[in-house]
Amino acid sequence: MASVVGIPLTIAIVVGAQLLEGGSLRTLLQPTAALVVFGGTLAALLVSFPLDVMRATARAVRHSFDPVPEPDQPLVTRLSEYAMRARRKGIGALESEINEVDDPFMSLAIELATDGFRVQEVRRLLETDSLTREEQAEQPADVLEAAAGYAPTLGILGAVLGLIHVMENLAEPGKLGAGIAVAFVATVYGVGSANLLFLPLATKVRARARAEARGREVIIEAMAAIQQNQHPRLVEQHLTAFLRTRRKAVNVKGVAA
Repeated sequence: MASVVGIPLTIAIVVGAQLLEGGSLRTLLQPTAALVVFGGTLAALLVSFPLDVMRATARAVRHSFDPVPEPDQPLVTRLSEYAMRARRKGIGALESEINEVDDPFMSLAIELATDGFRVQEVRRLLETDSLTREEQAEQPADVLEAAAGYAPTLGILGAVLGLIHVMENLAEPGKLGAGIAVAFVATVYGVGSANLLFLPLATKVRARARAEARGREVIIEAMAAIQQNQHPRLVEQHLTAFLRTRRKAVNVKGVAA
């Protein structure tokens, strides 16, 4: 909901500032400037990234407005229930969950654990799979951050092109003011889209990827504990402490950045 409200709000703030200064809304609507900034940014991204990454970015932006992944505490509760069932009936009792859970990673973790692999092997396989998923999930954030770098520069390019057109009409002084205003609209598009659209979306996509990675880490720890037949209460305490440590590490990293 915050994202759905936030994006229109950023546009409304810019438009409102323009109107408060006595400007016209029509001045901000310049198709040529939009073509230079957004068309040029798209072209630069196509040169920089493979087409499948661009498609993945479009999907990631769309999914960034979906509900967040399963919250940490319900995930811990569910994994603790798995630990209780495995302790009472054996780890094979979890096989029925393989096709029932919606999370592919959870399904893979249960399948590996119930197939009889050693704890170290399961952990290594799951950590490798999780790292691959995290890298893939963060690629769209890299694309959006690259777009945030291209857009302002292309905005300046659009402004220069507009000023060149103004210089060609120096013989008509009455048109100079309006022409210069139109020329700088491209800069508004470039700087505005970078800081009000591309960078916030990149932050949102990256935060979602890290939240999903944290959830996978919890699953890995839980499966290792379940394979070792630890007491469900101990499993729950371990996962809760693990999450607390991970959140603290993320907060420290964020402050340092």
